[in-house]
Amino acid sequence: MDINTLRNMRNNDFQAIAKEFDKVANPQANQTRSVDERFWRLDPDKAGNATATIRFLPRVEGDELPWIRLFSHGFQGPTGKWYIENSLTTIGEKDPVGELNSRLWNNGTEAGKEQARKQKRRLSFVANILVVSDPKHPENEGKVFLFKFGKKIFDKIMDKARPAFEDEKPVNVFDLWEGANFKLRMRKVSGYANYDESQFAEPTPVYDADENRLLDLVSRQYPLAPFTAPDQFKSFEELSRKLNEVLSGDAVETSSAAEVAEEETFVAPTPRSVAAPEPASKPTPEPAMAAADGKDDDMMSYFQQIAND
Repeated sequence: MDINTLRNMRNNDFQAIAKEFDKVANPQANQTRSVDERFWRLDPDKAGNATATIRFLPRVEGDELPWIRLFSHGFQGPTGKWYIENSLTTIGEKDPVGELNSRLWNNGTEAGKEQARKQKRRLSFVANILVVSDPKHPENEGKVFLFKFGKKIFDKIMDKARPAFEDEKPVNVFDLWEGANFKLRMRKVSGYANYDESQFAEPTPVYDADENRLLDLVSRQYPLAPFTAPDQFKSFEELSRKLNEVLSGDAVETSSAAEVAEEETFVAPTPRSVAAPEPASKPTPEPAMAAADGKDDDMMSYFQQIAND
């Protein structure tokens, strides 16, 4: 090593050290969050409004349907810790939060029902889409993404496939030739995203049914089956330990979770024909509770942000 090399090392080393000092001094500013670039999201303006046009795409070869259904839980326990996990009921298995909520709902108290509502299972769907128009981010137009959405948008898909009136023709919105573009409109209502004004356009082919462009389009889709593969979910035992830790602060055995919750009822602070398939085996159902239509996506995003912070 000569003297010039040593001098260069000194300068380079100091730059690297300075960067590390900055990370230590500003941990929040330097915290990176994992973002799945395959997913497309509406980017609202300052008022919380957004609009875009998308096209739902057909089933990928190997998938059963052009969408998947996911259940998850997101809530804060009395310990201050958050429970944000996918539910095993997605794949037709028993889930510790579902079993706990059933006991809370059936214990005969309003406090138990209120806690079960706070911890309720949240429903979402994932599908492949083509972004037709994205005024806020025109660079997304013409690209294929995954899109995660809630029950309200899925109900609009169902309404097109199973119209209420006899003079309306059923439309498979996932079809490349006879499907329809979806005008997605989001507004903030009482602090939550609302999609009531979203609607499907009249049926029309994608790319005027240009075969080469259609083949290229479907080649860019993402398989959905991996999202619901068993290895993508934590075991009942793992989830039970996490649940006990959130409720009591102790990573104890499964059997005590419901007992802890019954003794300590808490309130979480207020801050995500076409038919969905039935699970292969029916797990213990969660109690029927009033759904917060249009709020689940916002709430789950909020929960995830809090947990990351």
